[in-house]
Amino acid sequence: MSDDIVVKVDHVSMRFNLSSEKVDNMKEYFIKRIKNNMKYDEFWALSDVTFDVKKGESVALIGLNGCGKSTLLKTIAGVLKPTKGSVKIYGNIAPMIELGAGFDMDLTARENVFLNGAILGYSRKEMQKHYDGIVEFSELEEFMDVPIKNFSSGMLARLAFAIATIGTPDILIVDEVLSVGDFRFQEKCEKRIQGMMKKDTTILFVSHSIDQVKKICNRAIWIEKGRIREDGTSEEVGSHFERAYYAGELEE
Repeated sequence: MSDDIVVKVDHVSMRFNLSSEKVDNMKEYFIKRIKNNMKYDEFWALSDVTFDVKKGESVALIGLNGCGKSTLLKTIAGVLKPTKGSVKIYGNIAPMIELGAGFDMDLTARENVFLNGAILGYSRKEMQKHYDGIVEFSELEEFMDVPIKNFSSGMLARLAFAIATIGTPDILIVDEVLSVGDFRFQEKCEKRIQGMMKKDTTILFVSHSIDQVKKICNRAIWIEKGRIREDGTSEEVGSHFERAYYAGELEE
């Protein structure tokens, strides 16, 4: 294996069991579960997905809603274990997979900085060094002692991004988080991502904005119904996806 590979996705498939019968209440559900009487339909969110990502690459995962992009990112981040196949990571990951993940909504923004930092593997002392930079980048100085349950989605995204991008992680995973911020802050985030890329951070990126994909990423992987349809430059794959989308050739 090449020494510069940092993510290796090897024949990954992910199956979910979807309940195929109506259950009227929780009591009935638990009784059926205990007696093993629940009937399920199998849903394969990913089917035999294989690719490598090299150090310093910026790779976008594109496709329609429900195609498996987020499931794939969660598998790479270690949140989900694949039903078949394997994922190997070489380096540390800063994941931004779900808005608010790793936060306690009842705690203040200040408290969540240290909580989220601990989840990412940083000591309190390290987070104290980064704290002022996080506040400055997120532009939330007046709100750091406010419980984040009162934050808008845009404010949450600012805080999450500012924490996830402290230092220089080997791999940064960003799933749609930039879509909730205002345009000016999105540009600010894009500049930080580009700065991290210059330091050889690997980027795995999900966005519905093909323009954003082309701007940030040098490679795109098109996922369709849980399988890789195309893997190539972001310019080429992004254009092929847009052409198919606007021609009405894609089915969700």
